[in-house]
Amino acid sequence: MKVSQKESEKVGWDQMRSLSGTPISAPVAQGRTLPKLMVWLILFVSVTYVVYTLKLVSTSRACDDDLLITPPLMTVLSSQANVTMVASTAEGIPNRTATTVALRREIPEAQKRTELRDIVFGIAASAKLWDQRKNYIKLWWKPEEMRGIVWLDNPVKTRRNEGLPPVRISGDTSRFSYTNKQGHRSAIRISRIVSETFRLRMNDVRWFVMGDDDTVFVTENLVRLLAKYDHNQYYYIGSLSESHLQNIYFSYSMAYGGGGFAISYPLARALERMQDRCIQRYPGLYGSDDRMQACMAELGVPLTKELGFHQNSCAVAFLHHLHGLETLPYIVYDVYGNLFGLLAAHPATPLVSLHHLDVVEPIFPNTTRVEALKQLMVPMELDSAGLMQQSICYDKAKGWTISVSWGFAVQIFRGIFSPREIEMPSRTFLNWYRKADYTAYAFNTRPVSRNPCQKPFVFYLSKARFVSSMNNQTVSEYARHRAPHPLCKWKMADPEDIDKVEVYKKPDPHLWQRSPRRNCCRIILDSKKRSAKYMAIDVGVCREGELSEI
Repeated sequence: MKVSQKESEKVGWDQMRSLSGTPISAPVAQGRTLPKLMVWLILFVSVTYVVYTLKLVSTSRACDDDLLITPPLMTVLSSQANVTMVASTAEGIPNRTATTVALRREIPEAQKRTELRDIVFGIAASAKLWDQRKNYIKLWWKPEEMRGIVWLDNPVKTRRNEGLPPVRISGDTSRFSYTNKQGHRSAIRISRIVSETFRLRMNDVRWFVMGDDDTVFVTENLVRLLAKYDHNQYYYIGSLSESHLQNIYFSYSMAYGGGGFAISYPLARALERMQDRCIQRYPGLYGSDDRMQACMAELGVPLTKELGFHQNSCAVAFLHHLHGLETLPYIVYDVYGNLFGLLAAHPATPLVSLHHLDVVEPIFPNTTRVEALKQLMVPMELDSAGLMQQSICYDKAKGWTISVSWGFAVQIFRGIFSPREIEMPSRTFLNWYRKADYTAYAFNTRPVSRNPCQKPFVFYLSKARFVSSMNNQTVSEYARHRAPHPLCKWKMADPEDIDKVEVYKKPDPHLWQRSPRRNCCRIILDSKKRSAKYMAIDVGVCREGELSEI
């Protein structure tokens, strides 16, 4: 039985092989065929792998270049790419390579950095304060380089070639409900300025920037700041109030408009389509800024915070009622008095704007507010990126701490203070809320020292110039402020002997294209540049291993 079963299995197997078309061969021939098949299989797999690898390497660079192109740019270049592909086929050039070459050629032009002409300003103004406030706009407005509109509540007298933006009257807002008993309905008019500016349909706009008529912009720094962001996306960029109480009362997610805020073009387009409906839903809000933030919340766009926008304003006061004026909603201020402590310890971020300078002391002594700002424009023209940027260094031989706020002031302290202390603003300013203490600020501060020996000697900017013969450096001079100093009994070198500080600094327009870091300063010990009544300081990018070491 076993033999017959094996023979039947063999016959069945031979029949299957015959049906498959494979000849039945001797065992020796079958042993020779199997290794040959394995060799051919290995060769086939190897050749396939090599061909695939070579194809991947040859096309990877083109893929990378295509990935660098944003969707809007691909739309712009699609027509030219198609034309290039047709031409390349006729010439026998691979289509993909020709398309990539064309795209590479167009990218720099289509993706150019944001410039001043790409920004449109919307400036909120009041007719009753126009004659006074327009002087602030004249300080920074450049008619040949900028675009923007001043939006007023009533007509005003204007003159040609006055160096101001065009003036328009805001649209009627009587159809909108306003129920806040503490505010003024002009907030509705001001909140619609971005939308009204958008409806003018200006060409080649990337950003809309909102500000007040008493806002002073450092426009070069504004351009640097906005260039970091993709204007094709939704962006709502600004800063908070300096008052913790104000941010709690209104929102930590709201840009305070007096210090200025920026909205990208696509977001302004979306805002214009829905803002009037949005405003109707919030009749009880106080001002224009919280109405704007409410609409941003409906659009789902958060605030992108930039510390360089300085608000210095508060929204809970009624000065316009006291004077019988229809003024801007943000009239009274979180901080008032002497802003020296804030400006002398500016954070490591570009100074973009200053606001409401007409209710604080002039930033330079013995000048009017407008004169003080004109004086600040001199270093601004020389090196706007470095304006008011703080540097900290030490004269260890004399035991002094030196703080340089470039373009504004230099302070010399008796004793050695850590950078952690000096980079905090000293409380030379006051909180609008009389009962509020230092915990009411939204940033760290330090008290003004009561020790008579630790009162700083302050030197304010007197003049600045660019000297090409000195390795293209700026030279700024700071004269001592002749304020009375209390008697100090410390037995150490006295900064009172110094009359002038001279600071040497190279302009650094690319400062904010690097990671944020304070510049370093060094006391110049050259005998030709040093005397008992004179100090020379070099300020610049920190060298390798350099730090403000105590």
